[in-house]
Amino acid sequence: MTQSRELVEQLRREVLMARQRVYQLSQPTPLEVVKLPHAVQVFLKREDMSPIHSFKWRGAYNKMALLRPEELDRGVVTASAGNHAQGIALAARQMGVRAKIFMPQTTPRTKIAAVRIHGGEYVEVILCGDTYDVASQAAREEAENFNRAFIPPFDDLQVMAGQGTLADEIVMSGQGPFDAAFIQIGGGGLASAVGCWLKSFYPDIRLVGVEGVDQASMSAAITAGQPVPLDNIDVFCDGTAVKTAGDLTYALCRELIDEYTTVTNDEVCAAIQLLWEKQRCVPEPAGAMGLAGIIKNLESLENKKVISIVCGSNMDFEQLAWIARRADIGAARRHYLRLEIEEKQGTLFGLLDNVFDGLNIVEFQYGKCHPDRAWPVLGFEVSPAEMKLLNTRLNEFGIPHEDVTAQEDVDFGIIHYDSGLMHLPFFIKLEFHDRPGALHDFLKEVSPFANLCYFNYRHTGERVGRSLLGFEFSDENQKALFKEHLANAAGAYRSYTEISASVLHRIL
Repeated sequence: MTQSRELVEQLRREVLMARQRVYQLSQPTPLEVVKLPHAVQVFLKREDMSPIHSFKWRGAYNKMALLRPEELDRGVVTASAGNHAQGIALAARQMGVRAKIFMPQTTPRTKIAAVRIHGGEYVEVILCGDTYDVASQAAREEAENFNRAFIPPFDDLQVMAGQGTLADEIVMSGQGPFDAAFIQIGGGGLASAVGCWLKSFYPDIRLVGVEGVDQASMSAAITAGQPVPLDNIDVFCDGTAVKTAGDLTYALCRELIDEYTTVTNDEVCAAIQLLWEKQRCVPEPAGAMGLAGIIKNLESLENKKVISIVCGSNMDFEQLAWIARRADIGAARRHYLRLEIEEKQGTLFGLLDNVFDGLNIVEFQYGKCHPDRAWPVLGFEVSPAEMKLLNTRLNEFGIPHEDVTAQEDVDFGIIHYDSGLMHLPFFIKLEFHDRPGALHDFLKEVSPFANLCYFNYRHTGERVGRSLLGFEFSDENQKALFKEHLANAAGAYRSYTEISASVLHRIL
């Protein structure tokens, strides 16, 4: 028997023993079913519904419950980017044990606040460095200097065994056997423990490790034949942002995981949106990685029963805006095109009237930056068939265009313009009823009276759309006539506010 197989057997025994401990702290979490295209049944293990909204309480408590009384008296030390820290905090308060927790300064505020809430007076949070590795080194030095037990987040058999109890709950649900499990991998503790237990009961199950494209430390270790540090790691999925796979988890994943797949941040955002739409569940990015892997491989899973773990939902509220913007891109429903058209009055309205009729425009970025040519950027929420039709229409009308979905200026909403080219500019903040055709109706009403020189609109999901618009005029008389017409065209919009001269000076 190889050393890896011996580790698997040892982990299996540890999971068996952990079952009698973890339920002193909390109860099993639900297993829910979501049906996806191609007759794929996805069984969601809802660890986001645990006491700390993450699976990490299991391993933290199991490890601490095994410490000797004298070790508990001295207190414990750990390092974490968030969820493991909350597990330690909850266990420390439950057991009456002092815990010193080192966290990177970049840890989301939600997770830091939750650690203090769960731990109360038993927990001291120390923000240290910009990465988990720096915080971990400081925590280990603290543990060594003061002879305190260090509770690792993943590379420990007893910590892993606690996490494995969620797989035991999957088995005990009676819903098996399952064809595959897509398990997110950061350090590899979750994948090791869940994989070990599932394969004990379902020998034919296929285990797929899911990693972020720029976080694939376990895949790198498998390729290299040993754990190797990544030069840089992406931290969007902060719960899986581990630079180097653990020694134990590497050996276990090498033995247990059948294949690996990577997902982009946009694909993770699309999975979060799907969980919201199907279950009204809003996981943190790492919590949706398993489902993102399933969606990416959906066709190959036809008629299969598949496991996915919603492993956490501890996310700063501010991150939702970015996720909402990127979700449709990740699901290949949103595309951004930059067009080249003539810079003259009525051209943009002509596009809406002839080329984009019936298409859902969710974003519009344009600023005048050339006297004769214009390069507006439009975001479309369309099906693949509609996108093909749009490209055909643009080619038929002879309009040069390019897909700029991944370009930085579009991503950050940068609108290029030259204020020196805008003659007698007049800016308004426009509110309109956000329905199909609303922008078309407004431009139809105003295009004969002014030339559009600035347009900034982004769909926010509200019933009301808001945009910042700029118009230019040949003379003051034309400008006055436009204002009069705008006031009398109330049916084409909900309300508008003129941008004051002082604000306009800052804009231009």
